[in-house]
Amino acid sequence: MSLDAWLTLVVLGAAVVALVADRFAPVIVFGAALGALVLADVIEPSLALSGLSSPAPATIAALYVLAGAATATGTFSDLVDRTLGRGSLLALCAGTAALSSVVPNTPLVAMFAPRVVRWCQRHGDSASRYLLPLSFASILGGVVTLIGTSTNLVVSDLLERSGEPALGVFEITVVGLPVAIVGVVVLSTIGRRLLPDRVPASADLGRRAREFQMAASVEADGPLVGRSIAESGLRHLDGVFLALVERDGVDHDRATALAASPSTVLEAGDVCCFVGDLARVIDLHDLDGLTATEHAHVLRAQGAGTRVFEAVVAPLSGLVGETLRSAEFRSRYSGAVMAIHRADGALGGQLGRITLRAGDVLLVLADDSFGGRWRGHADFSLVAAVDEPPPLRRDRSWLVVATTIGVVAVAAAGLLTLFESAMVGAAVVVGGGAISAREGWRAIDLNVLLTMAAAISLGAGVAESGLAAEIAGLVGSAAGVGLGDVGLVAVVMLATIALTELLTNTAAAAVMIPVALSVATDAGAEPRMLAIAVLIGASCSFLSPVGYQTNLMVFGLGGYRFGDFARVGAPLTAVAVLSSAAVLPVAFG
Repeated sequence: MSLDAWLTLVVLGAAVVALVADRFAPVIVFGAALGALVLADVIEPSLALSGLSSPAPATIAALYVLAGAATATGTFSDLVDRTLGRGSLLALCAGTAALSSVVPNTPLVAMFAPRVVRWCQRHGDSASRYLLPLSFASILGGVVTLIGTSTNLVVSDLLERSGEPALGVFEITVVGLPVAIVGVVVLSTIGRRLLPDRVPASADLGRRAREFQMAASVEADGPLVGRSIAESGLRHLDGVFLALVERDGVDHDRATALAASPSTVLEAGDVCCFVGDLARVIDLHDLDGLTATEHAHVLRAQGAGTRVFEAVVAPLSGLVGETLRSAEFRSRYSGAVMAIHRADGALGGQLGRITLRAGDVLLVLADDSFGGRWRGHADFSLVAAVDEPPPLRRDRSWLVVATTIGVVAVAAAGLLTLFESAMVGAAVVVGGGAISAREGWRAIDLNVLLTMAAAISLGAGVAESGLAAEIAGLVGSAAGVGLGDVGLVAVVMLATIALTELLTNTAAAAVMIPVALSVATDAGAEPRMLAIAVLIGASCSFLSPVGYQTNLMVFGLGGYRFGDFARVGAPLTAVAVLSSAAVLPVAFG
């Protein structure tokens, strides 16, 4: 093996260790890996930056704008109520898979998951029976067409760079559709029996928030009357925080909820609602000018510009590894965290001293604009109001549906490239008023785009260094001479699935595509067959919550444990591998 190949192997190994340690965001790890390869003179700077010039990140950005328009108009919002209203898990999974074939699955799950939780709350059902199938169904639907996931576009880009034609919009449907159909059936039958009955985040958050609430009224003749919250010293209490102020008495049918900003001036009879460590809340009895009261209903303080939100901490969030106090959450996000839910339940102590992890669900009290400011931001994979208001632009739903169909049809007919078609589609929904330019920008996940660009460059570097050819020899030997195309597909898929659980799905695809193409060259197999095997293996991440962003979204919301994903996902993984090994050699061999 050449020196360049050895250096690339060492850099990739270091990248895997860094990602497994979960200390740095993938985009930082990939960027550092590319920088190391450039400094070692393994690749040229132009190759390291080539991912930024790829149409794939820009295409997925345009598709995110389309998905944002669907959210803003509530285009598909009734699907959850209609399918679950019939009591059919199969209908929910089938509908989600169908939509995720043309709408990126990450924003789709972000739109559907809160509605599933609310439906379950209204009907006394457990959200854990539906959220995991929702995520898995969206992943299955993502392999039906080229625009289903960002990983598909990365594979198509790397395939084109190797000299092969780019994948067509429906080229992967011949194998992706059988995988999705069989997967949805298995998920709705065998998977249904394996689904756990967990306490969802919404129930646990409500319990935790109620356990840590207390209210105190401002005494008419006390020293706090006429003073702002900052002047009264109520903003920086040890272990507790002032979540909101209720004015006009303690009758919650008539009270007005005010945000507890530093400039809010207290009046006689105001009810100050505190949240925090119970032992510290009891100490509020000693504050001069406040009298403890029985009324502490922060969770019911809806309206009047105040709303309660659930926010899921994203893997790339700056909050990961921080506490609420060290992150200065209240001043940074203009919201007060009333409770934290963690899937494994390992929480204790004061809220402000809990070190946050990816997947933690925060119950945040903030003004109405909190959702608009932070929905789609890299710090949160999901932000949803507990009582989500109806979308404001339902009259533009037809435009979103027509544009989505047009994007797919025009690209499939070859009238425009997928990149051009998606860009025109994004311009249409913005120009047609389905989503504003500002909202469209917010809908784009820049971390996803940068990760895609870095992964594309890294994949090109693996091929350039000669490492792909070396690994290809090992993979070809592992497949065995007697297994033929079926063995090659199975081995490539299994290797990709294993790599996906260590890295991200995009990174696994970027590393495995040059390997798969080298295997195809050595074995005399069809390159597109193995490229699509990589695509499906990287996309079908069912074995852990960290392999795919939609899995991490529902991980905290559903109150799942780590092993729940492997238990339900193992049959789906087997379905994906066996279906692909059976169909791909016939369709492309």
